[in-house]
Amino acid sequence: MKVLLSIKPEYANKIFSGEKKFEFRKRAFGKMEVRTVVVYSTMPVGRIIGEFSIKEIHQDSPESIWSKTKRFSGIDKGFFNEYYDGRDLAIAIEVDKPVLYDNPINPKKEYENFTAPQSFMYL
Repeated sequence: MKVLLSIKPEYANKIFSGEKKFEFRKRAFGKMEVRTVVVYSTMPVGRIIGEFSIKEIHQDSPESIWSKTKRFSGIDKGFFNEYYDGRDLAIAIEVDKPVLYDNPINPKKEYENFTAPQSFMYL
């Protein structure tokens, strides 16, 4: 099963360059059989630019997740702390085999009534 994740262009680019090997979320997928993430790079790009396999989904306290992921987080600790402020649980999706599409997809042309998901949507 696949999900479409909305990711800011700065972080999407870091995933495909190999600099960012973890994508952070506040909620886990309800369906644990998700194996592939399709990346929608948010505006101003507004395109589906690639996909990656999920190596593992880590769930733990924000402190523990930061300790495990900081080297390849693609973000700084201040941003991480602000993102998880007041939360007891952090989710880190470990990126595996990222593939950047040769021709990014304009979802508004391909899919009638497309709206980018706030977080994710099952495909």
